[in-house]
Amino acid sequence: MTLPKAVRIVEVGPRDGLQNESAVVPLAAKVALIEALVAAGLKTVESGSFVSPKWVPQMADTAEVMAAINRHAGVRYPVLVPNLKGLEGALAAGVDEIAVFGAASESFSQKNINCSIAESLDRFRPVVAAALAKNIRVRGYISCVLGCPYEGEIQPAAVAKVAKALADMGCYEISLGDTIGTGTPLKAQAMLRAVAALVPVGKLAVHFHDTWGQALANILACLELGVAVVDSAVAGLGGCPYAKGATGNVATEDVVYMLDGMGIETGVDLAKLAAAGRAITAVIGKAPASKVAQVLAKQLQAA
Repeated sequence: MTLPKAVRIVEVGPRDGLQNESAVVPLAAKVALIEALVAAGLKTVESGSFVSPKWVPQMADTAEVMAAINRHAGVRYPVLVPNLKGLEGALAAGVDEIAVFGAASESFSQKNINCSIAESLDRFRPVVAAALAKNIRVRGYISCVLGCPYEGEIQPAAVAKVAKALADMGCYEISLGDTIGTGTPLKAQAMLRAVAALVPVGKLAVHFHDTWGQALANILACLELGVAVVDSAVAGLGGCPYAKGATGNVATEDVVYMLDGMGIETGVDLAKLAAAGRAITAVIGKAPASKVAQVLAKQLQAA
């Protein structure tokens, strides 16, 4: 078994983790979260999205967030951009990386962004081209890579087809998302092998939800095949409004603890990371979903 010596963690808590919270999260809390995550050593922190406030009201203040954060050298602050109008907002905010978000499921694509997979890719092409023309890096997301709430299991070939299209249009990295968390390790590997046959594994990342408690196992299975980029959210924040009952992203604390125990470098300070998670969950009135964060909190109380 060959594992990477280092893993780059893409922290998605400030965007993917908070976007579905019903109560408005204050601007100051979002800024403090991003600053705390960077202070913990994370080098990629997804900081918001330039989508219609009608659809995602929680992200309505992304421009203000981008203006308020201290942007540190060597740290990326990507934002999600669905269309050219969103790109205009992102460019005005001075971003240096954006992400586009597609699906491997036709039904999910219709429910999520009101168009077919092919139509979504046609929408993304001018966005990606315009971003690249401005020297803005573009990351591609694919949701429902292992299961869909409407269609059930998704075939690996369908995922590979979308990944190839995103790579061909210029996305430097493709994040493979198990949106409803139904995947298991061998299925995750089968999907990854199919995608890696069309897109180099060095351009792939994994994004697992922990609905069925399989996220860490799935991450390890993918690391064994050469993946070295993992998406996660501090405190296990997040969920999916289109996937009933789907829990949050795998917790960054749990991922870091696992990788630390395996001798794989992340550059992340676990204690500072857990503190960032406690702070934001206190704001939104929820306990951290992270098992590691829960243990560390008990240790602090006992000290």
